[in-house]
Amino acid sequence: MAHAITLVDTLKRLLKARGVTYAELAAKIGMSEASVKRMFSQRNFTLERLDEILLAAGIEFDELSAAQREPNLVSQLTLAQEKELIEDPRLLVVAVSAMNHIGYADIVREYDLTEAEVTGYLVRLDKIGFLELLPNNRVKLLISRTFSWLADGPIQGYFRREAAHDYLNSRFDGEFEMMKLVNMMLTKQSSAALLERLKQVASDFAHQHQHEARLPLEDRKAISLMVAVRPWVPQAFKALRRR
Repeated sequence: MAHAITLVDTLKRLLKARGVTYAELAAKIGMSEASVKRMFSQRNFTLERLDEILLAAGIEFDELSAAQREPNLVSQLTLAQEKELIEDPRLLVVAVSAMNHIGYADIVREYDLTEAEVTGYLVRLDKIGFLELLPNNRVKLLISRTFSWLADGPIQGYFRREAAHDYLNSRFDGEFEMMKLVNMMLTKQSSAALLERLKQVASDFAHQHQHEARLPLEDRKAISLMVAVRPWVPQAFKALRRR
């Protein structure tokens, strides 16, 4: 029973990290929200139901198993911790580098930071609980595979501003570049299905990132995948609508 409790608690944590509410989950698996809440509170459901939940939330079983084995990993930082990162761009660079499994020597070689500075930043990240600093400046990440920045928090705000002013300022016609803007009109059901497919794409490439993390830095290229979907009509179109 103890293993079942741990599994369900881990599943709840993964759902929260993905922003999946009980109401959304209930709609996807054909249950009432009250029944889903009761199922989780009692920690009692069949393997078939577990499969349905994982499929609906876009969670792979191996991801659930890995998260269950590492229950103490951090899935999000606090608001104060994110503010500490954003207030020092060099600290943020070292944190993101560590997330991307870029080693100490590669950080020193790639960025205008001394060895002493990189070590100092790693010590600060150790104190935050972001990573554990090991001998010879090796690090062990303490963030989970489902780690995410706070929704509308300091880090997301920073990258949103950077995206608006830098990331999107491109023709997207270079090597490994692509942009597709597709305007469509869909039902609620089709819109929900589209969101699930996009979540799965992002999840697949996150797994690929983990798989290739130990390859040499020169064999890897920084790739940013932006997935954005929202009901939207250009302001110029809105201005022409009849009132």
